[in-house]
Amino acid sequence: MPLVAVGINHKTAPVEVRERVAFAPEQLISAHRELLDSGRVSEAVIVSTCNRSEIYCDIDNAAQGAQLREWLAEYHGVPTDQLTACSYEFHELEVVNHLSRVAAGLDSLVLGEPQILGQLKSAYAVAQEAHSVSGQMNALFQHCFGVAKSVRTETAIGRNPVSVAYAAVDMSSHLFSDLAQCRALLIGAGETIELVARHLRDRGILSITVANRTLERAERLARQFGAEAILLGDIPEHLAHNDIVISSTASQLPILGKGVVEKALKQRRHRPMFLVDIAVPRDIEPEVDDLSDAYLYTVDDLQQVIEDNVQSRRQAAEEADQIIVQAVQQYAAVQRERSAGEHIRVLREQTQTLARRELERAQQQLARGEPAEAVLQRLSHGLTNKFLHAPTLFLRQAGREGRTEDIERVRDLYALELPEVPSEEWPADSAPETDNEQDI
Repeated sequence: MPLVAVGINHKTAPVEVRERVAFAPEQLISAHRELLDSGRVSEAVIVSTCNRSEIYCDIDNAAQGAQLREWLAEYHGVPTDQLTACSYEFHELEVVNHLSRVAAGLDSLVLGEPQILGQLKSAYAVAQEAHSVSGQMNALFQHCFGVAKSVRTETAIGRNPVSVAYAAVDMSSHLFSDLAQCRALLIGAGETIELVARHLRDRGILSITVANRTLERAERLARQFGAEAILLGDIPEHLAHNDIVISSTASQLPILGKGVVEKALKQRRHRPMFLVDIAVPRDIEPEVDDLSDAYLYTVDDLQQVIEDNVQSRRQAAEEADQIIVQAVQQYAAVQRERSAGEHIRVLREQTQTLARRELERAQQQLARGEPAEAVLQRLSHGLTNKFLHAPTLFLRQAGREGRTEDIERVRDLYALELPEVPSEEWPADSAPETDNEQDI
């Protein structure tokens, strides 16, 4: 049955629509079952993230894609025409291509971001739990997971940071080869600092301290990462113990001055300190960069790194597209081969049935005492005629109608090696003898 995908994403729908069509995690299993119970699909995987809501399914008729949009609109109480206006629909190999691009991060808000692959795997696992996937969906998602892995390993699509938070952490690793031996002080408790903390934790940072104007917000963030929470006024006491300082607040005045950093460096016996000031206005006095053991970077420094990396990812995306094109072709070839499987099974069954009948006839002849040699000859002759009856009739009909391509296909099918016989050996009004029609 046809593959169909319908959905919306950050390119086609505003956040006001996306948030209305998003599935809460606790809804997903029941949503899969409800979709199957609706009779519209035989298999389905629902993907729901902050940037997309999509349904991948095996459906009776590709024209029923409109019914999927209707179901999606009804489920979330959204007007069908509003959803239709910002939705998209893919069929067959278009579905394979689209899901491959999504899995590889080529369709993400941030080009090449790796989180979407994990989100797709989670969506697939939920669909398995809901018993809404089997042959077609299994083949589709496993194929696309493999494509995403190839894109990650064969291109640089995800090797360079393209967010300020990630760039800040990545640059710190240039100064400190092993972040597992480093301590980090994060100033602020907003979204950017939370992303920084997450990236630092993923890199195995030894410890994190969160400093904020209000202790409650600092503690709330610190709990997520097993970190320590302090007030901004406590920074001078803790600064010397930290190798990495990343600051992002809304303060209108600098939080870290040159004198405080200089004192901390002396306490550190001039071990280097890496500082990143993401804030605008700046949180760290520019003069800190004059200190010999302080390495200060601003958001402008990071932006240049990000722009270079975005360009690198665009180049990698072109390579990824080529990988996906080839992978889609391979998927199509495998599916065509599978579609021949039923014909192969029937061919084998029919051939075995013919062989069994001839064998039973031969066994009866032997039981009547007929000579074994004669029985075996009739068995061989009978099997040959039975097996070649259909292709012989096909070849004769093709010859009468001049279908040379069909004749060539049969020759290739049976790997026929025809003897080279000069045409002049045969009179124009004659032809070689053929098998007795009654033997066919």
